[in-house]
Amino acid sequence: MTEPTSPEPAESFDFRQLEHKWSAIWEQLQPFTVDDPNDQRPRKYILDMFPYPSGDLHMGHAEVYALGDIVARYWRLRGFQVLHPIGWDSFGLPAENAAIKRGVDPREWTYQNIAQQRQSMKRYATSFDWSRVFHTSDEEYYRWNQWLFLRMYEKGLAYRKDSWVNWDPVDQTVLANEQVLADGTSDRSGAVVVKKKLTQWYFKITDYADRLLDDLNQLEGRWPQKVLTMQRNWIGRSFGAEVDFVIEGHPEAITVFTTRPDTLFGATFMVVAPESDLASELVAGASPEVQERFGTYLEKVQQSSEIERQDHTREKTGVFLERWAINPVNGERISVWAGDYVLADYGTGIIMAVPAHDQRDLDFAIAHDLPVRVVVDVTAPVTGAIPVVTQEMLDSGEVPELDPVATGVALAGSGRMINSGPLNGLSKDNAINRMIELLEEAGTGRATKTYRLRDWLISRQRYWGTPIPIVYDEEGNEIALPDDQLPVTLPPSEGLDLRPKGSSPLGAIDHWVNTELDGKPVRRDADTMDTFVDSSWYFLRFLSAHDDTQAFDPAEVDKWAPVDQYVGGVEHAILHLLYARFITKVLFDLGYLTFTEPFTSLLNQGMVILDGAKMSKSKGNVVYFSEELDNYGVDAVRLSMAFAGPPEDDIDWRDVSPVGSQKFLARAWRLARDVQSEPGIAFGNGDGTLRRATHHLLNDLPGLIESFKFNVAVARLMELVNVARKTIDQGPGGSDPAVREAAETVAIALSMFAPYTAEEMWEILGFPPSVAHATWPSPDHTLLVEESVVAIVQINGKVRARLDVSPSIGTDELRKRALADETISSLVEGQEIKNLIVRPPKIVSIQLAD
Repeated sequence: MTEPTSPEPAESFDFRQLEHKWSAIWEQLQPFTVDDPNDQRPRKYILDMFPYPSGDLHMGHAEVYALGDIVARYWRLRGFQVLHPIGWDSFGLPAENAAIKRGVDPREWTYQNIAQQRQSMKRYATSFDWSRVFHTSDEEYYRWNQWLFLRMYEKGLAYRKDSWVNWDPVDQTVLANEQVLADGTSDRSGAVVVKKKLTQWYFKITDYADRLLDDLNQLEGRWPQKVLTMQRNWIGRSFGAEVDFVIEGHPEAITVFTTRPDTLFGATFMVVAPESDLASELVAGASPEVQERFGTYLEKVQQSSEIERQDHTREKTGVFLERWAINPVNGERISVWAGDYVLADYGTGIIMAVPAHDQRDLDFAIAHDLPVRVVVDVTAPVTGAIPVVTQEMLDSGEVPELDPVATGVALAGSGRMINSGPLNGLSKDNAINRMIELLEEAGTGRATKTYRLRDWLISRQRYWGTPIPIVYDEEGNEIALPDDQLPVTLPPSEGLDLRPKGSSPLGAIDHWVNTELDGKPVRRDADTMDTFVDSSWYFLRFLSAHDDTQAFDPAEVDKWAPVDQYVGGVEHAILHLLYARFITKVLFDLGYLTFTEPFTSLLNQGMVILDGAKMSKSKGNVVYFSEELDNYGVDAVRLSMAFAGPPEDDIDWRDVSPVGSQKFLARAWRLARDVQSEPGIAFGNGDGTLRRATHHLLNDLPGLIESFKFNVAVARLMELVNVARKTIDQGPGGSDPAVREAAETVAIALSMFAPYTAEEMWEILGFPPSVAHATWPSPDHTLLVEESVVAIVQINGKVRARLDVSPSIGTDELRKRALADETISSLVEGQEIKNLIVRPPKIVSIQLAD
């Protein structure tokens, strides 16, 4: 490649001129392309969460890509071959909804935004390998989504079933559980999510629940603890027992999961989810009056959100189904009810109610006048000698009477079992173990575990997504398409009504839906895949982005993966990260990968806010990315992002000073211009203040960057520029070799934060581009030894003097120096020294008598 030419260095610091000059040079050089198979340097794979093309980049992008770029540029300086790719997560509802609103093709809207974002990213000087770009809406990419689906289908991990699903009434599509916010609204449209019964495609993520949970231990210390906790809570493993209840008139025993099998003697009724298949089966044999009452009740329940139904303060409503179950531990007949506080997708959709020890069960029992039996004496000690508690003791008053019905408060907590036959007197843990033994002996139960996690619902009733590679014959049987018929491509949207209406727009395209397979008529599945499928494995596609023979090259995977450093927002702590971990484990089991966790280290950045609030156009508090770059320049914005505070903290842009960053960058630039010595000059063996400051920075900065203390690193860089400036102004000027050493160090370090300024400094200092490929200088450890330290001298706890002393000063010498100090000697003269503590080399504490 021909070496690029560049204009003479600028006569004044003009960020616009620098950006224009160096962006053209970088475009010609392509300095971050990783394509040399003979490069033997150690490797690092640094990845930023790829963006969604909803418009131009915003301030959140400005932060994440500044931080990710610091990490990527740092490891290059440390001698690593760094892969730092970028692409676009370009399928999904926002593009489709925007296209509907504007009356345009989703492709047109999406790729226009991608072009705009790409231009902004290049201006932002992010060190991406632009040769590996792809978009998930490219046929060349989503073909491999379909390939992945087929591999999972073959393994039994992709399946279709009828079930109650989360339904977004605005976007008219289903949502995975993870896409329903805590307040019961859709994370897409904001609408209150309702339940709807549909036939949908799922990925069997629950088969991997234990591994997803246990393998989080591998990530301790590498991922933020907050994210690990969120993942553990979402998977939500619970240990307990399955208990089989016989319901009179029902052909099969009904299995209930409980974490408290010790309380079975206190189960006095059962509650089934109204929308469950079991409820329909049970009510079928009831009287017409009950069936009518149940039907009315079911309609009402279906109009309520899941969050509303789980509200503990809500009135507990229900319908008696005229059915009776048999409690397997005592043979009692207990009534069976339909109640809206039980959900169909929790466990088996039916619970045993223990009202004395569960508040919602108690509220339901009181509302419907159902029996309540206390089986745990929460006042009894759980340690020490085991008391024998009998009904006679309760009747005589030897044990305090416990009456939740009178108080309206369930008895939570541990204690000793009562009213529980063979369990009486046992503590909770012992009672659980003993009850499981009894159930297993009787054949009416068994130890088990359950999870909060549910299978991943992946089908969506929308157009702009990956078509599902399944067809159906005339009898409705599923047929997986062979690989040689991939990709199943989306038809053009021209003339297609994309407005949400409860079923996929693709289903209305007869010539697309109706096709042939092996000469026989078949019908395509009209749903598309959840876009989280696209992003669950994209990090692998970057390794062989344009290979049309395979999803990813195993040889490239062995070279680069897993990702060494992943950078992105904490809002993806559950959805994206959980799905990517799941797909990685599936591909490992299928023999495609040799690792089980996709992202070795994770850095989450905070939000960029304004005046303490999240930016919103409707609130009128938006800071526009492009305007900030126009006003202050790329380098000032990037440096401000790094200097604002710890990456995980929110940045209030009102408190940030891009103007201050501009002034510092100009000072750094002038430092390079003031250097008068030639490149390659020996820096000398001196140990002056500037050389010591330079080598302390060279020694300390790697630790700061690797621990993500970017703001501290910038502060240290500013300190070095100040020391260098002072040396120039008060010493021998720019001819001092130490000034060149400091300026070169500043340019190299600054390349991580402000690439345009750093590149210009590097050229001024006489080096060819790019400074990004400079080698991080090794510190001279002889310059790191402190010549002196400051010893504090206190009198009665107040600092009265500071002494410059040798780091190796002894106790006696430090005592003498302290007492000989003019200020100290005057203050202690004529006073009785009650106590004197000397801790060399840092402190002398003198306590005078009152």
